[in-house]
Amino acid sequence: MTIEIAKTYPNVKIHTSPFLGFGPLRNLASSIAVNDWILALDSDEILSPSLIHEIQSLVLDADCAYSIPRHNYFQGKWIKGAGWHPDVVVRLYNKKRTCYLRQKVHESVDTQNVRAIPLSSPILHTPYRSYSDFLKKMEHYSTLFAEEHCGKKSSSLYKAVSHSFFAFFKSYFLKKGCLQGGAGFIISLYNAHTAFYKYLKLSEKNFAAKKESRSDEQEKEKGHPPHKKKNIF
Repeated sequence: MTIEIAKTYPNVKIHTSPFLGFGPLRNLASSIAVNDWILALDSDEILSPSLIHEIQSLVLDADCAYSIPRHNYFQGKWIKGAGWHPDVVVRLYNKKRTCYLRQKVHESVDTQNVRAIPLSSPILHTPYRSYSDFLKKMEHYSTLFAEEHCGKKSSSLYKAVSHSFFAFFKSYFLKKGCLQGGAGFIISLYNAHTAFYKYLKLSEKNFAAKKESRSDEQEKEKGHPPHKKKNIF
């Protein structure tokens, strides 16, 4: 839907790419941009009127990146707990001075060599419009997590369960999701399920990678070249 809306504007250029991971994809988009200053915005985010005015009033400094508070909404309510608040994201930066880190998920702007300047007005964010959106994002993000950490982080069924329980406890109690009514409970439960499947998928991928490595070693011992993955087009 976002692309269809964008196509209705004559001053908008549409570029497409295979999914490279969120960080690499944002960097690809910024490299295509004509101007040096990048204001990164997702399709489920809008600028508040006060933020538009604040940005227009800025004297931009290329040695700075600007962080913006983000108000996250669910079922029409600003969620002020469950890990959704406070939420601050760096979204305004000069592409000649910095870029996004190459994380596949939970990407962020590299602020190591620039000063982070906080803005006061918010981005308005509605990440989930239905319960189906929770399930789709959980499936996508848990897979990306497993791919990114395969062979780098250990996992097991025990870790999946323990991370799930802690994610719920942290979100619902420590992050005050319990004060957000039913929405806080749903979000906390979603966080728990996401943690469970992240580590369950990671365990599966680690096992498959080890099995393939052992198979290659056995083939080498027999004097055979290791199996090569086939590319399917």
